Amino acid sequence: MPRAVVLTNPTSGKGRAAQIRDEALPRFHGAGWRTTALSSRDAGDALDLARVAVAEKPDVLVVCGGDGMVNIALQAVAGTDVPLGILPAGTGNDLARSFDIPLGDASAAASQIINGSTHTIDLARIGDRYFGSVLAAGFDAVVNERANRMRWPKGQMRYSIATLAELRTFKPLHYTLELDGEERQVDAMLVAVGNGPSFGGGMRIAHGAELDDGLLDVVLIKPVSRVELVRTFPKIFDGRHVEHPQFERHRVRRVSIACAGIVGYADGERFGALPLTVECVPSAARVRA
Repeated sequence: MPRAVVLTNPTSGKGRAAQIRDEALPRFHGAGWRTTALSSRDAGDALDLARVAVAEKPDVLVVCGGDGMVNIALQAVAGTDVPLGILPAGTGNDLARSFDIPLGDASAAASQIINGSTHTIDLARIGDRYFGSVLAAGFDAVVNERANRMRWPKGQMRYSIATLAELRTFKPLHYTLELDGEERQVDAMLVAVGNGPSFGGGMRIAHGAELDDGLLDVVLIKPVSRVELVRTFPKIFDGRHVEHPQFERHRVRRVSIACAGIVGYADGERFGALPLTVECVPSAARVRA
C-alpha cells in the first residue's frame, strides 16, 4: 500500500489550501493509499516537517500550497529519492504549471500524483538554497520589493499597483554578469534566470527553458522605453516576447549576477540582495505528476 505525506500551508490561497487538501485526501484513500496529513504554522515549521517526512521515505511528499510551499519542499527532497507531488493552492503555481497539473481541481491534481510518472528534474541553487522555476533580478524584483512593503491592498492587486508605481520612474539597470566564467557588462530592464519557464503565475519569461536539460536560461530584456515595456509585457504570458529585438538569452551551467540595489526573488521567495551566484544542479529532484 503506497504512502503519501500531505503537507499543507493552511493559509495559502486565502485559506483554500485546507479545502483542497480535504478534497484530495479521499481520492488517495479511494485508490488504496495511506496518507499522513500535516499542517505547518509558518515557513520554518514547514521545512522541519518536510525534512522529517522525507527522512521516513514515503512514496511521495505531497505539498498543498503555493510556490513558497513548493520551494520549501524542494529543500527537503533535493538529493533524495523521495518524489514531490503538488496540490496547487496558491496564486502563482508555476512549477505545477510546468507539469500541466490542474489548478483548482483537487481531485484531478491528486489523480495525477496517484497515476502519474516520476520525472527527474534539475534544480537551481544559490548557496545552500534551491529553486525550481525562475530567479527574478530586475524590474520584476523591484516590484516584488515594493509590494512586500505595502499593507494594502491584498492579493494580486497589490502587485498591479506596485508595478504601476515603479513603472513611472524605472530606468535600465547596470549589471555585471559572469556566464560560465565569461564576464559581461550590460544595461537591461530585467535579468531573470530560469530553471523552468515561468514565474508570477504563468509569465513565461524564460520561455523555452527545460527542467531537465542541465542548463539555466539567463534571459535579458535590454533597454526599452516605458511605453514599449508596457506594450511588450502581455506577450510574456505566451512567450512571444522572445521575438523582441531587445530580448537576449544565454544557456549556461553557472551565472553570477551583480547589480546595485536589487534583491533577487525565486519561486516567489526573497533570496537576498545581489550579487548572487546561481548554478544548475542536474537531476537534483523528482516530481510525480
